[in-house]
Amino acid sequence: MGAWQEIYTHFNPVAFNIFGFKVHWYGIMYVLALLTALMAAKYFVKKDKIPISNTQLDSYFFWVEIGVILGARLGYILIYSTHASYYLTHPWQIFNPFVNGEFVGISGMSYHGAVLGFLIATLAYAKKSGVSVWILLDLCAVSIPLGYTFGRIGNFLNQELIGRQTEVSWAINVDGVLRHPSQLYEAFFEGFVIFVVLFFLRKRKKFNGELISLYAIFYTIARFFCEYFRQPDPQLGFIIFGLSMGQILSIAMLVFGICVYFRNSFLLKKL
Repeated sequence: MGAWQEIYTHFNPVAFNIFGFKVHWYGIMYVLALLTALMAAKYFVKKDKIPISNTQLDSYFFWVEIGVILGARLGYILIYSTHASYYLTHPWQIFNPFVNGEFVGISGMSYHGAVLGFLIATLAYAKKSGVSVWILLDLCAVSIPLGYTFGRIGNFLNQELIGRQTEVSWAINVDGVLRHPSQLYEAFFEGFVIFVVLFFLRKRKKFNGELISLYAIFYTIARFFCEYFRQPDPQLGFIIFGLSMGQILSIAMLVFGICVYFRNSFLLKKL
C-alpha cells in the first residue's frame, strides 16, 4: 500500500499546459462528468421512450449547465467563503480565473448551490419549452449520478475536500498526515451506487417526480454517511451537534425529497 499512500507525492494535479494555461485533471473530470450525464440522458430518453426530442435535450442541458455553474459558485461564496463581502462588492471577481495576472482557474464550488441553480434552470426551461418539469427532473435523477462520480474523482485528483485523519491501511498521505480518501467514498456511494439503484427503480416508477425525490433521499443518506470520513471545511468546522455544513444542507435536501414524494404520490391517488 506504500505507493497508494504516497499517491499525492508523485501525482501532478495539472494534466498539461496549453498556450501557458494549466489544464487540471479536475477540469477534465468535470467535462467527463457533463458528457457522461448527457449521454446517459440520451440513452434513457431513447430506451424508455421519454417524450423529449434530442434538440430539446441538448438545449435543456445547456440551460442546466449555466444554472449549475452559477449556483455552485454563488453557493460557495455565500455559504463557505470567508471573503463573501469582498465578492459581493466586487462581483466581477466571482468568475475571474486570474490572480495577479496569472491564470489559476476558479476554485470553490458548492454542490448544494449547484442543486439550487439546477432547479431554477429546470423550472425556467420547462416554462419556456412546455416540457413537464417532473419528467425533466426524473431524467436528471437517473442520469446525473454517474457523471457525479467523475466529479468526485476530480476532487480526489485535485487534492481537495480531503478526508479525516485515520490509520486504515488504504489511507493516503496528505501533507504528512494519513487521511481517508473520502472523495472516492463519495464518488462510489453518492454517485455510482445511487446510479445503479435508480437505474433499476426507474422501471418501477409510479408517478412523475418519484425518481428525483428518491435521488434527493438517497443522496442525503449517502452524503450524511460520507461526511463522517471527510474533513469539515476549515473556515466553518462543525456547525451544531457535531454536524458539518454539508450534512446540514443535506437535511434540507432530504426534506425536499420527502415533500416531493408524498405530494406527487398524493396527486396520483386523487386521479
